[in-house]
Amino acid sequence: MLILAIVITVTLLDQVIKVMVSRHVALSETIQIIPGFFNLAYARNTGAAWGTFHDFNGLLAIFSFVILAILLLFRRSILNNTTGNRLALAMMIAGIIGNLMDRLRLGFVVDFLDFYWRTWHFPTFNVADSSICIGVAIYVLSSYLERNQVGGDHAAANGLEGKMGPAGNPARTASEEKEKK
Repeated sequence: MLILAIVITVTLLDQVIKVMVSRHVALSETIQIIPGFFNLAYARNTGAAWGTFHDFNGLLAIFSFVILAILLLFRRSILNNTTGNRLALAMMIAGIIGNLMDRLRLGFVVDFLDFYWRTWHFPTFNVADSSICIGVAIYVLSSYLERNQVGGDHAAANGLEGKMGPAGNPARTASEEKEKK
């Protein structure tokens, strides 16, 4: 239920803000919000992040469908059933759906968040992009913390604390190695 609530909330937020921006801000217009740091700027993006794959909207829509299907169909084998991973999944799905709705409905993605410092501008993005990035960050962080917690518990219980096996995994006892074979 948590996943569905987050997906619906973030997707609606993304879509409502995009509609407001496209109705009230002229294309390519920039409205200064925080001088020297943040503008509201209406841009149409037919590519992916940072201007890559410009004019590949159709291909990116197909790619979005494929990633969405993979996340939904294989979520149990990709993600552990932890709160962090469920939150990560919800944020990624919401972001993918938000941008996919734009691609299918408009033929481009509405971007409007423009952060900058002096003459350096971060590429303009939107709530859906943020949601995907936050979801990936939560997944990486929760996976790291989960792995270290499990590894630390395993190592302490077997007198192997601080000892690492191949590929940085916690070392195994001799009896565990036999069981594995």
